[in-house]
Amino acid sequence: MDSLHEFDTSNADSASISFSTNTIITNTNSSNPNISAAATVASSSSSSPSSTLSRYENQKRRDWNTFGQYLRNHRPPLSLSRCSGAHVLEFLRYLDQFGKTKVHTQLCPFFGHPNPPAPCPCPLRQAWGSLDALIGRLRAAFEEHGGKPEANPFGARAVRLYLREVRDSQSKARGISYEKKKRKRPPQPPPTLPPPPTASQ
Repeated sequence: MDSLHEFDTSNADSASISFSTNTIITNTNSSNPNISAAATVASSSSSSPSSTLSRYENQKRRDWNTFGQYLRNHRPPLSLSRCSGAHVLEFLRYLDQFGKTKVHTQLCPFFGHPNPPAPCPCPLRQAWGSLDALIGRLRAAFEEHGGKPEANPFGARAVRLYLREVRDSQSKARGISYEKKKRKRPPQPPPTLPPPPTASQ
């Protein structure tokens, strides 16, 4: 991991940086012991994409910068080369406090109800799809910054198991299936047969 480029700390004190599973705006004025940032989830359409980079690349860069700030504000501070899957899980759990997805508890009368008819006090969480996409972007960014695939903390088994657990629990709690829909193949025309040979006279 000697070739791994560490995060640039020159902008560690910037007033705000953007991050999202859609987009999370992170400010450095919070007293949170793990990261001096308070994040709110906003629509990704509120960000102004660069004319030279795709929306995906812009989002990946914002995610990478935010994870770097999380490591810098960690107590004790962490270098990227020492980051493990356990630290990635800590980061994902930290993000849950800024979630916008209602996840019903088993005691809630709306558990498993996809369209609850009334409000309930169940907690808001980051949606599984958002976390899954976030990890995909960070996994790619890690290797783009010189990290070795076999040492990628975002691809750790513990992270994959956590995402699977979140998917399954949210699917049951929200009454929503996350199974991939099978694409319907267009009907194939019947094969054309060559015309029968004509009998010679």
